[in-house]
Amino acid sequence: TQAVAEGLILADYSYDRFVSVKQPGAPAPLETVTLLTGLAEKIDECNAAVITARNICDGVVLARDLVNTPGNLKSPEFLAMQAVAMAEQNGIRAQLLDQAHLQRLGCGALLGVAQGSARPPYMIVLTYQGGPARQQPIALVGKGVTFDTGGVSLKPADKMDEMKMDMGGAAAVLGSLLAAARLQLPLNLVAVIPVVENMPSGTAIRPGDILTSLAGKTIEVINTDAEGRLILADALTYVERFKPRAVIDLATLTGACIIALGHHAAAVLGNNEPLIEGLRKAGERSGERLWPLPLWEEYASQIKSDFADMKNTGGRPAGTITAAALLQKFTGNYRWAH
Repeated sequence: TQAVAEGLILADYSYDRFVSVKQPGAPAPLETVTLLTGLAEKIDECNAAVITARNICDGVVLARDLVNTPGNLKSPEFLAMQAVAMAEQNGIRAQLLDQAHLQRLGCGALLGVAQGSARPPYMIVLTYQGGPARQQPIALVGKGVTFDTGGVSLKPADKMDEMKMDMGGAAAVLGSLLAAARLQLPLNLVAVIPVVENMPSGTAIRPGDILTSLAGKTIEVINTDAEGRLILADALTYVERFKPRAVIDLATLTGACIIALGHHAAAVLGNNEPLIEGLRKAGERSGERLWPLPLWEEYASQIKSDFADMKNTGGRPAGTITAAALLQKFTGNYRWAH
């Protein structure tokens, strides 16, 4: 019953907010659906299954709507306000760290990416308390680049319109928090979402610039289009203050991942094999497949810098792995999967 309900709800989804004239012959949205189960004695269980499906799909639809929102509307502030509104409506505690707060903290990697845009950055922090007060939370970190031009290392024009979707990790985290709250899951969650816009301008960072991260580690910028790992570095440092029992970050981080795995699986890397295996099994159950990639120490040699503690790209070979190798340098004190 739950599976059928999920299929109906998600198949009925469309993002047509800006379509003023519907196409002739386009299917009308579903208004009512009747499920015939033949299980009269289990009607309460079936009704509960439909409610569960609805709650999960509300999270999915939120994520889809945010990803599909065009960049002229989807500033970092817009995404932050959407997160706060969702949190307030669902009993989730929300905190926004604005540009001044991020400067006081010393989030130099995140601020470096943001400095090319006229739209200021935010760090969104959400806390869902569904478990005992002393239970360590699971932390979710989501990349939130509301539009990614590549910065000074400008992307090709072809398909750049899709870079409004470079906050897919942030959207997935927000949807997950919504679903957890609606389902009243008996655990504690914290979400940390760095949100920026990556633009080329007279104030943008340049290749060769060196940024100082929240952790105090320095990063030489080789390519300004390798920006997601920079904002995640500060977020992964910030999340440590919550003493999480596990940290999972989600990001549209590298095109190299599609070269490695195509469109049928997402890569998973990390520093804890049981956590990675648990995620892989969850992916098999849900149909969101993951496949582990190695994160051997040798890969870190590709991001060694002559001028800083590390550089933000290791070149084309193993691009997904070397991106994770940079993130790993900011995750030494907890179980982590990317």
